[in-house]
Amino acid sequence: MFAEENKWTTKHISELEMIYVIDNPNQGMWHAFQLMDPEDDAHSVELTQFKEQFKSHLSELIRHVSVKIKKHTDEAVWIRIAWGDSYSRPNHLKPTYVVHYLQTPYVFVTSLTSKQKPLLSQALVLSTRHHAIKDANLSGKKFTAIRDLLMRQYQQAFPTKYPSPLKEKNQTVSNPLIEREQAGPAANRLQMACEAFGDGMLPQLQSAVYKLETKFRDQTNKTMTEREESFRCVVKFASTNLLESLRDCASSGIASTPVTPLLSSIPLKGRNYFVITDNSPGPSSQMHQKTDG
Repeated sequence: MFAEENKWTTKHISELEMIYVIDNPNQGMWHAFQLMDPEDDAHSVELTQFKEQFKSHLSELIRHVSVKIKKHTDEAVWIRIAWGDSYSRPNHLKPTYVVHYLQTPYVFVTSLTSKQKPLLSQALVLSTRHHAIKDANLSGKKFTAIRDLLMRQYQQAFPTKYPSPLKEKNQTVSNPLIEREQAGPAANRLQMACEAFGDGMLPQLQSAVYKLETKFRDQTNKTMTEREESFRCVVKFASTNLLESLRDCASSGIASTPVTPLLSSIPLKGRNYFVITDNSPGPSSQMHQKTDG
């Protein structure tokens, strides 16, 4: 093998892999988390301090673990963790990657098992001077998309007026009176769509999941309506760029406007997993723990 011939060590290979993942982050399944209840000095944690604290706390929790930390040009701190246990050495073939932006509560994680999750959570909470960490109910294969959505790194300065509605391609010869009559509603739809989902280029979120836990309501089906237990189902929206697709549906009139809170809550709350219950009028704020095991 090339690596063997050039006497490459595990350290060299893991460093090259880390460089590759940092440069090509849109792979695997990323999950977003949010640090909670910061201490008074949480805003002053520097990179050197964070690195020392994180490695120290994680080493206290698990005997065999390998940690590499690099700061990227966009201020992101990238962490590569190869996990072992009390009896085996770190497995560098299945590392966990963590991205944290210092002085913010946001953490993004990929390839984390349920067994490793509490260990990572405790190390992060202690090294960042927080008291807790929660699932942000946001996940996706494109790291840049969930980062931009959660950290609001996209255009949200919505214009209040549009000079004219979007023109359809291959437009036939039109009647000026009809055009004038349709211009107002079309401009309003476009404005409401952009206010709901954003203007310009949007984060390429690929899915949104709604878990329904409510009573079944249909007077024509008494068997289901009279059941005491909740009706449960899962609805998933998927697209190469879900937010852009939803915005186009609303602006073109395919979907009704104003946009339902069930959909506008995706960019508004920065999440794509919702639990809807009878106790909540809209998307529930209930936290759903997810692991990528």
